Amino acid sequence: MPELPEVETVRRGLQPVLEGATIMRVEARRADLRFPFPDKFSLRLTGKTITTLGRRAKYLTLDLEGGPVLICHLGMSGSFRIETEDDSHMPGIFHHDRSKSSSHDHVVFHVASPAGARSRVIFNDPRRFGFMLFAEGAAEDHPMLAGLGVEPTGNRLDGALLASLMKGRRSPLKAALLDQRVIAGLGNIYVSEALWRSSLSPLREAGTIAKPGKKAKAQSEGLAEAIRAVIADAIAAGGSSLRDYMQTDGSLGYFQHSFAVYDREGEPCPKPGCGGHIERIVQSGRSTFYCRTCQR
Repeated sequence: MPELPEVETVRRGLQPVLEGATIMRVEARRADLRFPFPDKFSLRLTGKTITTLGRRAKYLTLDLEGGPVLICHLGMSGSFRIETEDDSHMPGIFHHDRSKSSSHDHVVFHVASPAGARSRVIFNDPRRFGFMLFAEGAAEDHPMLAGLGVEPTGNRLDGALLASLMKGRRSPLKAALLDQRVIAGLGNIYVSEALWRSSLSPLREAGTIAKPGKKAKAQSEGLAEAIRAVIADAIAAGGSSLRDYMQTDGSLGYFQHSFAVYDREGEPCPKPGCGGHIERIVQSGRSTFYCRTCQR
C-alpha cells in the first residue's frame, strides 16, 4: 500500500492541474470501489472549483468551493494519471506507478484551468481497494480522518511530543509507531528505516523512550528527528514505488535504493563500525527488518 511519501508525491503531481480548476464533468464508470460512490457523486462535483488539494496521512482531500470535501484513498493499487484533451500525457511532478489497462479506469475528472486549458484526471485501480467519499463539513471531522494522530512531517513531531505519545505504552515500539491514532501516515517501510537511523530496536517497549532521564530524552529526540528525516528524504526521492513522468525514460521513484534495512535480510548492516547483519522478523503479521547489533 502506498505510504505517506507516495501519497504526498501524488498530491504534488496533481496540484498544478487541479488547484483552481473547475470540474466540468465526472465519469464514474462503475457504482463502487471499496465502498459505493456517494449519492449524486458526479452531479455534486460538476461545476465545482477545487480550491485546495491537500493530504492528511494517506488520504488526499479536495476542498470544493461551497463544499463538500472529496476524500480519496489510493488503496492497494490506485493511481492517478493526467491527460490533455488531445490524449497526450501531462507529466506533472510525480505520479504513482499506474496500471496500463484502461479497463481499470474507474473515475475520470474532466477539468478546466482558470485559463481554459482542458485536462482529464483519471483514477485507475485494478484491485478496487481505493475509495472516494464526501465530507459534508471539515475533512478532519469525517470518521475516516477524525481519529488520526499527529503528522510526521514538519517540526511539530519533536522529542517531547513523541515521548508524551509513547509514555506508558507497553507494546513494541514499532507497533506503537504504526498506530495511526498516534502518528498518522507512518507505514511499515519508513518505520523500519527510522528505527535503524535512531539505533532503536523495534522490539523494545515503546514506553522506554519516555522514561525520566537524559538517555530516554536522547532516544525520543533521535527517533523524532529520524522519522522526520526519513519521510522528507523519501518525498524528495519520489517515494519508493512511484514513477516520475518528468523523466523521459519513466524511471521509478528511487528511495528504495536508499533503504538501509527494509528488504535487506542477510546483508551487512550499513552503519559504520557495526559489523552486524540485517534480520527479518514478523511483528503483528508484518515483516520487520533491523540489525540486532546496533539497534537496542
